[in-house]
Amino acid sequence: MVQRKQRRKAASSSADLVTADVGQQQIATVYAKALVEAAQSTHQTAAVLDELSSLVTDVLDQFPRFEAILSSWLVSNEDMVGIIDRTFAQKMSPLLLNFLKVLSRRGRLSLLRQIDRQARMLWDEIEGRVHVELVTASPIDPEQLGRISQSLQNALGSQPVVSAVVDPDVIGGALLRIGDTVYDGSVAGQLENLRQQMIDRSVHEIQSRRDRFSNPAGNRAV
Repeated sequence: MVQRKQRRKAASSSADLVTADVGQQQIATVYAKALVEAAQSTHQTAAVLDELSSLVTDVLDQFPRFEAILSSWLVSNEDMVGIIDRTFAQKMSPLLLNFLKVLSRRGRLSLLRQIDRQARMLWDEIEGRVHVELVTASPIDPEQLGRISQSLQNALGSQPVVSAVVDPDVIGGALLRIGDTVYDGSVAGQLENLRQQMIDRSVHEIQSRRDRFSNPAGNRAV
């Protein structure tokens, strides 16, 4: 009984975490959209988003204790604004600086990473860019990657942003991930498809034989 209660509690906690993550992503999307729209109105979207990405990679990634301070509820908004001004006022555009202060006032500085990702996705969508992950068994040279990018642009009708990933488990050919869709052109993938087709065919034949023998009409001599 105790173990059952513990399992239920663990399952409930996991569900709460998933709900919290979804809720935070939705909130981050709202702020990302507001930032993109504000940057568009001043014709400096690319520069502002580059600043935000730099804040994540050059500051938050390098100084986790500083990120912990920004995310802390123990620091008052007044003190947090002072920290933001002292740290970034001379290095950041007024638009992004004011955006950070808005996040501070609303207790959302902990969402900076999610906001960065969502803002990039929104901007890419606006600009007609499509993110593509190309997975190969070994690294491909820049010239070949350029040809692949051109072929993808012709096929998609949009500008692809190709990320090349090396995975030794991919035997021959390549895998393409475009959004939630995976295009498997590898030898391993083709063999797996063939194996699945053989399994499906065998299951179908077994089912047909069972149905024929279970049907009295099917046992009559012709």
